Amino acid sequence: MTPRDDRAALQDGLRLAAVALTDAEIPFALVGGYAAWARGAPEPSHDADFAVMERDVDRAKAAIAAKGLQVSEPAENWLFKAYHQGQLVDVLFRMVGEPVTAELLARSDVLEVLAVRMPVLGATDIVSAKLRVLGEHACDFARPLAIVRGLREQVDWDQVRSDVADHPYARAFLFLADELGITDVGLVPGSEVEPGRAGGD
Repeated sequence: MTPRDDRAALQDGLRLAAVALTDAEIPFALVGGYAAWARGAPEPSHDADFAVMERDVDRAKAAIAAKGLQVSEPAENWLFKAYHQGQLVDVLFRMVGEPVTAELLARSDVLEVLAVRMPVLGATDIVSAKLRVLGEHACDFARPLAIVRGLREQVDWDQVRSDVADHPYARAFLFLADELGITDVGLVPGSEVEPGRAGGD
């Protein structure tokens, strides 16, 4: 398959999974890179991610399998995987080590994504989760920078700062984002770049 074919298969898998969960009346939200894309960030290419509560995992597996996706049980104990034409859809019931809750899902907004209406995780929760997974073995700031540039006006930065208070790599990222004028902190002293316009964005 060509990269274009892979992208089309991934998008189809996303749509099929969303329709399956909706038809089964399972509370869920689109999360991760595609949730960020739905809110204005660059489109990811590696997988699509949904969140459900752990109590609904078995029903979610059955519903998604009924749409023709191949459901797989990985070694990790916080998600299951589904494949459509070789492209991966992850369904998480824990995010950043914490259970997916009804409260988290309730903070989503129903948006149209690839011509299908579905709940999409809020920008603040997207950014908070992306920053909290940063660590010694996952410290590439490039993708999170692209996401926060796309979502910056939708983010409650005070909430993000509170969420990541115990995460040194996330705090380091926020320091960089502050210096670049992406967050709500404002201009860097002595800089004439407007907030959110640094780096040619």
